Amino acid sequence: MADGIDLNDVKRRMEGSIASFGKDLAGLRTGRASASLLEPVMVDAYGQKMPINQVANVGAPEPKLITVQIWDKSMVGPVDKAIREAGLGLNPVVDGQNLRIPLPDLNEERRRELVKVAKGYAEDAKVAIRHVRRDAMETLKKAEKDKEIGQDEARSSSDKVQKMTDEMVSEVDSVLSTKETEIMQV
Repeated sequence: MADGIDLNDVKRRMEGSIASFGKDLAGLRTGRASASLLEPVMVDAYGQKMPINQVANVGAPEPKLITVQIWDKSMVGPVDKAIREAGLGLNPVVDGQNLRIPLPDLNEERRRELVKVAKGYAEDAKVAIRHVRRDAMETLKKAEKDKEIGQDEARSSSDKVQKMTDEMVSEVDSVLSTKETEIMQV
């Protein structure tokens, strides 16, 4: 806990915000098949809601196709229903114990909506990073007020935290820019 705060802990918390942002973006449909697209789908299985990956294998063998291999034959109907009702705009084709899910092409309007959603996720990540910065700054002020650290140490640590915050926010912007390009690509 050098300089009144643990800079490694601050960095870890900020990176956690970026990791969460990346996971949110992975769930956005970009016209390219991805197994992570079905992660939010919950299936009514054996009397309770379960993530789809606990009742089936999900894969993306082609750029425009997702496959779901269901382990239990009795779960084909509930998995099919869960995917249709997930609000993802997907229509599975039942093929025995497998589902084939062709991804339709995205239209321009839908692409713009997805970019707005991605920007919302980015803003949430930036807010989370700024909350971490605020907590660190409050800790520094308290340590300085309680005479645990000197004014110079507090200012130096404060500058480090601000620099780290700026780096993390620019990383979020960079990731967003990449995702935006990916979404708008036809």
